[in-house]
Amino acid sequence: MDTIRYSAIAASSKKYWALLASLAGIILVGVLSAHHMEVHGHVISGMNNQIVWGLPHVFAIFLIVAASGALNVASVASVFGKVEYKPLARLSALLALALLAGGLAVLVLDLGRPDRLIVAMTTYNFKSIFAWNIFLYTGFFVIVGIYMWWMMDYPMQKYSKKAGLAAFIWRLILTTGTGSIFGFLVARSAYDTAMLAPMFIIMSFAFGLAFYVLVLLAAYQWTERPLGDHIINKLRNLLGVFIASVLYFVAVHHLTNLYATEHHAVEKFLLLDGGIYTQLFWVVQVGLGSLLPLALIYAPQTRNCRRSLIAACLLILLGGMAQIYVILVGGQAFPLEMFPGMQVTSSFFDGVVGQYAPSIWEILLGFGGVALALLIVTVGIAILHFLPDSLADNVTQAK
Repeated sequence: MDTIRYSAIAASSKKYWALLASLAGIILVGVLSAHHMEVHGHVISGMNNQIVWGLPHVFAIFLIVAASGALNVASVASVFGKVEYKPLARLSALLALALLAGGLAVLVLDLGRPDRLIVAMTTYNFKSIFAWNIFLYTGFFVIVGIYMWWMMDYPMQKYSKKAGLAAFIWRLILTTGTGSIFGFLVARSAYDTAMLAPMFIIMSFAFGLAFYVLVLLAAYQWTERPLGDHIINKLRNLLGVFIASVLYFVAVHHLTNLYATEHHAVEKFLLLDGGIYTQLFWVVQVGLGSLLPLALIYAPQTRNCRRSLIAACLLILLGGMAQIYVILVGGQAFPLEMFPGMQVTSSFFDGVVGQYAPSIWEILLGFGGVALALLIVTVGIAILHFLPDSLADNVTQAK
């Protein structure tokens, strides 16, 4: 493999500053939307006493899960010794930190009183999975930040493999913690399963790599740097394996629930008669977000086309959002069974399917988090040397 040289992109063009201004504008709209909901109360959102986690939480969890998966490219190089992925590792770490920052920003701004976050960061209930996730998120920033620094600082590069291993283990724990937030909620029939933690891990692989491929292709197209087919084909095949694995875990998850009588009702709701949730599951998550990308990746007519790869990545991200939406919102919409086997009458919507329609404020806040992640990457590659000057085939192929 030829010597890899890295450099920052030129930040002097009008196109670059127009991109920064556009992303900053979307972020500003997102912040103003969060402020509007804080001033007027969450009553103006679609959330209610039945659906307490809405679209902002879908965006937040999606970005956090994707952040873990975006680091996978660096892990393949550092942990598993695949040298052809080494030139991609710096951008992988930057994107991982950016996606996590975007997801947490949405989460914090949706709190209503984000200033009270300091309470959660200084007063811990270690019986709560939420408390453990605060440690996991802050630890991710620290460990991946060190990993990125050691990759870029020549005297410290000899320690980068150890930092990469630590980052790999930490991100697996982080994604397990995120999935366990729902797996531990035994009161919700749709959440009560140990399958969610490993399923979130494999989901992170697919969503994070889809984000990474899009950013890589956009960056090299924008800067007109060489990007050979060898590394693109490697990433394409890896993406296909990950999305097929997600389909497998989804199938196992639902088949396991169908085996247990106590979950028959919620499975019927989500898979057959759940309205929008059933449509999102079969049409968007399974059809558009899984089967169609697999066809685009492996069909002889499209497997060597970069536009088809871009389309596959966008569809995977769309399907990922639908998957998180069905898990999170659909799981809340199904009625709580407070006292199994008993008939209960109260004023708390017993046996009633929850109704939810996201407001424009929630949508704008969510896109603000995505824009923040992209802004961090855009600024980062213009300030520091994250991108190789060339990823042509003679550079990425081991000799």
